[in-house]
Amino acid sequence: MNSTIPFNKPFMTGRELWYIAQAHTNGHLSGDGAFTKKCHGWLEQNTGSARALLTHSCTAALEMAALLAELKEGDEVIMPSYTFVSTANAFVMRGAVPVFVDIRPDTLNIDETKIEAAITPRTKVILPVHYAGVACEMDTIMDIARRHDLIVVEDAAQGIMSTYKGRPLGSIGHMGAYSFHETKNVIAGEGGALLVNDPVYAQRAEIIREKGTNRSQFFRGQVDKYTWVDIGSSYLPGEVIAAFLWAQMEEAANITARRLALWQQYHEFLIPLEERGVLRRPVVPEGCVHNAHMYYILLESLEQRSNVIANLKQQGISSVFHYVPLHSAPAGTRFGRPAGALPHTEGLSERLLRLPLWVGLEPEMPRVLKALLEAV
Repeated sequence: MNSTIPFNKPFMTGRELWYIAQAHTNGHLSGDGAFTKKCHGWLEQNTGSARALLTHSCTAALEMAALLAELKEGDEVIMPSYTFVSTANAFVMRGAVPVFVDIRPDTLNIDETKIEAAITPRTKVILPVHYAGVACEMDTIMDIARRHDLIVVEDAAQGIMSTYKGRPLGSIGHMGAYSFHETKNVIAGEGGALLVNDPVYAQRAEIIREKGTNRSQFFRGQVDKYTWVDIGSSYLPGEVIAAFLWAQMEEAANITARRLALWQQYHEFLIPLEERGVLRRPVVPEGCVHNAHMYYILLESLEQRSNVIANLKQQGISSVFHYVPLHSAPAGTRFGRPAGALPHTEGLSERLLRLPLWVGLEPEMPRVLKALLEAV
């Protein structure tokens, strides 16, 4: 019996444990040590963001963005329903109402042509989610935001090392959020980052992240003592997380290249099946450079997807579907509302299947492809 091929397997570069030991030797294991500063520098250099701040999760980064946007009870945030719960929850916690807009059938990103009709006098934020590391149509979204005086927060949880017309995802809106969860490309087990692209938010972002204190200014010598000055929470990760993450950031280009090679193997292998109408492959629009965060296929029906999952499992290969649309979830109906019909969200979410894609899968790819051919 062949061994099971997991859907995801966290990759280690080989330097993570050494850097963690260094952090311990440095005598600094709480947040904002030397490795955190290295990670901040890498993010700012690679995105052009005015300020990058590590957080203990992408959820935390989104919560910080919601605080920085100064949302009040009843304010509205336009977002896709086809996304992870944190996209909505971070803003619901501030009393905001998620307004769910349908997705595009090609990229499964928010349909930018539906955003303007969803705007009301209570709208404060547009929240595009870059699904699978493929960019939303950001020029249109930023233009809508400018005309309606709205804040854009990019949920780029899956988007590190991806670009839109040459600009890194997460760096285009007023703020952006990354995830370093073990299922992402660059990982720390858990972890995230807030990119503050509009400098007007930078100082308050530091304060919110440090429990509402001006501690960062104190350590830079800008104030003679630090104290409680605003609302906030403990959003920073420990130095162990940052040390692990730094080893990953050093290899980010190599990790991305290896993932792209695996993605391309799937993409070329599945051409005949797409031509026969058995499935649909992912679409990457012109001007978008993706990071091979995932490889998914769109099958003909929910029944076919269930059969393919079962067939692959029988051959020892793990595959998974993705989000249950938020507007149909119990909390989604309680806290949010759809802006019109969401046919693509409802239809495509039932047909999407994610295939294994992780650095180290290379030797097993022939087996995966053979099993996939038999499964569909």
